[in-house]
Amino acid sequence: QVQLVESGGGLVQAGGSLRLSCAASGTIFSDNRMGWYRQGPGKQRELVATITSDGITNYADSVKGRFTISRDNAKNVVDLQMSSLKAEDTAVYYCNLSLRFSTYWGQGTQVTVSS
Repeated sequence: QVQLVESGGGLVQAGGSLRLSCAASGTIFSDNRMGWYRQGPGKQRELVATITSDGITNYADSVKGRFTISRDNAKNVVDLQMSSLKAEDTAVYYCNLSLRFSTYWGQGTQVTVSS
C-alpha cells in the first residue's frame, strides 16, 4: 500500500515563500510521476506541477517562474518551492503519485496567502 505524507503548508504574506514536501512510502515502481495539485475555495482541483522519475517537469502557467518542483528518487520525496506567493495561490495542496496503473493522493495541506 502506498502512502503520501505532506508537510510544509501554512500562512504566509503575499510575496513570501513556502516549501511543501511530500514523502511516499510503500511499494513504488521506479517509473513514476510525482506532483502537486491544488484546490482553491469553490474551485476544482488543478495541476500545479509534476516531475517524472527522469526529472522532466511540467508547470501550470499560473505558477511558472514562481514555483519550482524537485524530487529525491532515493527517498521518494517531492518538494515544491513556492515564491512570490499571491492571494490566488491560497488552496489546499495535494501531493500526487502516478504509476502506470494507479494513482495516489496525499491528505492535503493548507496554504493561505494573506494580501
